[in-house]
Amino acid sequence: MKPDNIPNNYEKWCLEWQERFMTLNQEKLIQKIPDLGVDKDYLTISYYHRLHGIRRDTGEILCLENTNPLSIFTRLNIYTLLWYCTEHAALTGEWMPFRNLKDASPFGPAFQRTVTNVFARTFSGHIPQLEQACLSLGGTRLPHSDAGYQIDAFSCIPVQFLFWDEDEEFPAQANILFDKSATDFIHVESLVSIASEGLSLLADACGLSLKGNTFT
Repeated sequence: MKPDNIPNNYEKWCLEWQERFMTLNQEKLIQKIPDLGVDKDYLTISYYHRLHGIRRDTGEILCLENTNPLSIFTRLNIYTLLWYCTEHAALTGEWMPFRNLKDASPFGPAFQRTVTNVFARTFSGHIPQLEQACLSLGGTRLPHSDAGYQIDAFSCIPVQFLFWDEDEEFPAQANILFDKSATDFIHVESLVSIASEGLSLLADACGLSLKGNTFT
């Protein structure tokens, strides 16, 4: 039975997703989802370079590297990956902006406003800090842009964060790319949350505050 004093709808959704997890065939999940492992009482998965565990008996999600409470969005992103990942999902190596992904176009303007534009404003003038933050999340340097890094949100959902710093003529600009297959692994709306959480983690690693309202 669900408690009546859950503080908001996101917490309610987390409990509902936790119950959904308990209906899944865990052995099939292990075969289907890359990097999903088993460690005693948990299924394990890395999310933004941190190992998380899903309790096999209750569906509760914990960070296995520290005791800090997990954000609602981290938990929801893990649950929706487990639920929506299709049987034959596979990386394609074809990169595209969020708006070009399957079923993403209605959310494109909001993604630009609350994610991409916030990315550009937050890290304007802070390339060295951004580069160190990307490395701290296991990022790999890309040849594109002034500071471009590929970071695994999940191993099956890599994200490319591309940043061009401001100059005398133009303000800072940014872009975020996904593999074409991303919507085969997870619901398209979850990708907005994944990108927003990536930005929050990068800003925290730099000691910066996000300049604007993000999805998370």
